[in-house]
Amino acid sequence: MSEPKRLPDDFDFQGTLPCWQVADGGREIFRKFIFKDFKSAFEFMTLCAGYAEEINHHPDWSNAWNVVSVHLSTHSIKALTELDLAMACAMDQFAEQVLQ
Repeated sequence: MSEPKRLPDDFDFQGTLPCWQVADGGREIFRKFIFKDFKSAFEFMTLCAGYAEEINHHPDWSNAWNVVSVHLSTHSIKALTELDLAMACAMDQFAEQVLQ
């Protein structure tokens, strides 16, 4: 399996993923999702887990009742890649779906 494609240093995170923050010297992105209750947070995590398995790219995350904190990075190359972008975009869509 080939290495995922690294995102360019000048990638426009603000324009593409406005709810995410770049962290760790540009090697990861972070977002906190807040839901109405634990059940909604768990539904979100279940949707994300299924997609993570599909693309074989798994988030570093934690859950505290209605809050899911997510850090994304491609650890194998210590950088942000197209997999992180795909996962973040999917997570944003899953959050919208659960929040409706």
